[in-house]
Amino acid sequence: MDIDRARTFLEIVHSGSFLKAADRLHVTQTTVSARIRTLEDVLGRQLFIRNRNGAQLTPAGREFERYAQSFVQIWERARHQLAIPSGRTSVVALGGELSLWNPVLLDWLIWMKQRKPEIAIHANVGVPDQLLEQLRTGVLDIAVLYAPKLLPGFRVELLVEEQLVLVRTRSRDGEPDGAEDYVYVDWGPLFAAQHDASSNSFGEPGLFVGLGPLGLSYILRAGGMGYFRRGAAAPHIASGELEIVDGAPEFTYPAYAVYPESSEAREDIQEALRGLKEVVN
Repeated sequence: MDIDRARTFLEIVHSGSFLKAADRLHVTQTTVSARIRTLEDVLGRQLFIRNRNGAQLTPAGREFERYAQSFVQIWERARHQLAIPSGRTSVVALGGELSLWNPVLLDWLIWMKQRKPEIAIHANVGVPDQLLEQLRTGVLDIAVLYAPKLLPGFRVELLVEEQLVLVRTRSRDGEPDGAEDYVYVDWGPLFAAQHDASSNSFGEPGLFVGLGPLGLSYILRAGGMGYFRRGAAAPHIASGELEIVDGAPEFTYPAYAVYPESSEAREDIQEALRGLKEVVN
């Protein structure tokens, strides 16, 4: 079976329409339709029902989905394995959200170098939807995410339950500095709901940012306060640059590892997961 046909099939399933799939694959809608028509001819079954709302899987399409998923993942795995550098035994491709790279995934890279130097690493960062798409199509073996969507054929494993704590900068004389400048970091819909339901005694935010490290770097240079991961703020608390605001609510922010169920038989993936668990505990 042609790999492009399998990718096109999965893209329609993911996006819900032939048109959106064409846009994401950077091909014409005619090309998408031709690929699916050829695929249906080969299989002897109709895979989609097209209507005004897009495209829906037929029973045969739903059955074929898991095979197409496996086919694409095996293809990507083969590409990775054929590109194994000299002296290495396998390749593990891992991606994580931007906010997780320092220190969690950086610590993991060092752990892998020290404990499993025979495994080559492909490391990537991105936004959740992008990482899940790469995981679904086999580009990634593991994705580390804060709020992953459930995907059929994949396991979701809790790595760590981090805390988001309210911190503020301190001046050279040890007094709070610029604490009235509240920076709101978008930690996702769950945080937003909990945040809005809690006390807003720290005032309305004057700055909204979508990335935790950016917000933290900002208040360290310009002064202010905001919610950040305890692990990321800890070195700055220890150095006296930041302090935790007493009495402020704290919020749980769990991180998960997502990987294909078929990877349970791969020793290198299991070692990579063991490393992730060790560096966060």
